Amino acid sequence: MLMEVSKSLRLIFYYFKFNISAVMEYRISFLIQSFGMILNNASFIFFWWILFNNINIIGGYGFKDVMMLWAITSTSYGLAFVTFGNIPHITSMILKGELDTYLLQPRDPLINIICSKTIISGWGDFLYGIILSFIVRGFDIRGFILFLLFCLTGALMFSAVLVTVHALSFHIGSAQGIGQLVTEFLITFSIYPEGIFTGITKYILYTAIPVAFMVYIPSEVIGKFDLIRILQVFAMCLLWIILAYIAFYKGLKKYESGNLIINRI
Repeated sequence: MLMEVSKSLRLIFYYFKFNISAVMEYRISFLIQSFGMILNNASFIFFWWILFNNINIIGGYGFKDVMMLWAITSTSYGLAFVTFGNIPHITSMILKGELDTYLLQPRDPLINIICSKTIISGWGDFLYGIILSFIVRGFDIRGFILFLLFCLTGALMFSAVLVTVHALSFHIGSAQGIGQLVTEFLITFSIYPEGIFTGITKYILYTAIPVAFMVYIPSEVIGKFDLIRILQVFAMCLLWIILAYIAFYKGLKKYESGNLIINRI
């Protein structure tokens, strides 16, 4: 088991280095897309600043609390798509029968598939979140280490949820629309104060969609260390990774080859 995990981590690291090398061949494009995403995200700071100038507290959160939500969400989202940039294309690959190449390789097919591409604009989200975390908390070493840790768990949960959703395509046909909806759902609910959600919505954020464990609990723990809550985040992260693997490999049994010859360099 540990050997397989080690092999998967090495494969992810290899793809990460390869994808960085690939995007660096077009540095100008990389810088424009990354900087453009940073500017796009930064524009929302102005919106929240105006809002909190008129209202001191929203759902129990102040201005800096909301900015920390944005920092964790942005870096987690960016890290997910920088590292696992092929996730949005899983449904298309299933429907077109394009998984064959990955299934023939002697490595974990799921890791091979999701790591084989990167999304350049994700770097802008990733860097924006890190910069914003320093603006909010300053040079707090312990807080920054926790921030990076929770961005990692957030990225893994975000990716696992999307893999699970796209794996539905093995059973129901195209799940592309559902995948886009869930992506928007995760991002939208992650950047607003937890206190504004009540009833069934809040219940969903703690169960079916792990937004609370991706963003809300981490933002609280960064401000006030709590080992139990950290372990809860780890447990939920591990649970979603397991669910993603089960959903994908169970669905893979229904996969029909497209009989395509695809060259990958």
